[in-house]
Amino acid sequence: MTTTTRPQIVDIEPTHVDTNQGWADDTIDVDQKPDPTPQRQDAFGNEEFAEVKYKVLKWWQGGLLMVSETISLGILSLPAAVAGMGLAPALVVLIGMGLLASYTGYLIGKFKSRHPHISSIADAGEVLMGRFGYELFGTAQLLFLVFLMASHILTFTVALNSITKHATCSIVFGVVGMIVSCILSLPRTLEKMSWLSLVSFISILSAVLICMIAVGVQNPNSIVQPTVKTDLVTGFTSAANIAFSYVSHNTFFTFIAELKDPKDFPKALALLQTVDMTLYIVAAVVIYRYAGADVTSPALGSAGPLVARIAYGVALPTIVIAGVINSHVAAKSIYIRVFAGTDRMHKRDFVAVGSWVGIAAGLWLLAWIIAEAIPVFNNLLSLITALFGSWFTFGFTGIFGLYMDKGLWFASPKKTFQTLLNIFAITVGVVLCVLGLYSSGKTIHDNPGSSSFSCADNQ
Repeated sequence: MTTTTRPQIVDIEPTHVDTNQGWADDTIDVDQKPDPTPQRQDAFGNEEFAEVKYKVLKWWQGGLLMVSETISLGILSLPAAVAGMGLAPALVVLIGMGLLASYTGYLIGKFKSRHPHISSIADAGEVLMGRFGYELFGTAQLLFLVFLMASHILTFTVALNSITKHATCSIVFGVVGMIVSCILSLPRTLEKMSWLSLVSFISILSAVLICMIAVGVQNPNSIVQPTVKTDLVTGFTSAANIAFSYVSHNTFFTFIAELKDPKDFPKALALLQTVDMTLYIVAAVVIYRYAGADVTSPALGSAGPLVARIAYGVALPTIVIAGVINSHVAAKSIYIRVFAGTDRMHKRDFVAVGSWVGIAAGLWLLAWIIAEAIPVFNNLLSLITALFGSWFTFGFTGIFGLYMDKGLWFASPKKTFQTLLNIFAITVGVVLCVLGLYSSGKTIHDNPGSSSFSCADNQ
């Protein structure tokens, strides 16, 4: 009989750098202190003779997973954010937040290389704050991911209502979305999920191109004013919406843990940031240029009913798959918590497979209930994103940087710059959290609400 245990602590001699997983910039760093923290065994252990192998993910597959988890229909809300800020300020924020997200992603990879046992944000929390940090970070991530899953079920119902002109009860569409998503969540390894991510990327790219072409054809002579007069709240809210488009870092530890060679993570990160920054800038600027200051959010509304239906149809794969990837990370965090340190992790027997299916099904059922039960769900999702997403992508990652350089924050010009950059990342996280909580809370307060578990058209 197997027993459930946490991965064991193995005392090793502190080293200057992990030669198997460290990155090139860490191999020669005169300012770096040895890490005195005892290292824990990898949650997946030795997979040489395993039935199910997790650490087989190629860097480009990891990059595609990150792209599909980051970029979804939210990209079509960016033109409205540009309209709320003005073109020049919006471009500054788009590029600036993209570069900062690239740096904080780099910090996550570096933190993982220092602590190879980490397979989730919960493990990172344990490194920072012990068992309390493990439970705090793990609970926050799970809550965040389940709400994101629920948002994809809701978006799926909106898309089908648009495509079919509300052919049936919205609850039925929600159940269909839940079942399809649950089935696609059944593979236990990210390597198999990566092929779905390729479909997701093609899907969202096609939907964005359709929308851009449509608004360009419909408004060829549109003239956009060079400046936009806006109030402080609208401007800051638009900036926050842009920043939140880069919020996906809470899944990075899980992706790195299944890479065949963790040293390849910078390549995957570069792929993600190149693709998302390019798509965000091109889509936001082009659609805003032709749709004008009154562009809708999402921008499909500015392209007309017929084009919106076509684009929603093309975007269905990314609507589903982006949620599926979030569910995989959520299920994996629970699965590892239950089975790490046992042979169940690599088995294909009834208990191992059945447990995975049960966890995935339970998470999707919970997500469906949340999507149907909360009247002002989109606003609540914005609140959850502000509360957790801002910290996972900016705040906590800045803390990771300070933790790794503890005692050496101002030891050299390089360390001083890194320290200031880490503090800036934390500051951005705090500002986004406070601003996001305020704006989403105000919206929830002002929203009259709607009926729970309603068959009504939710377009």
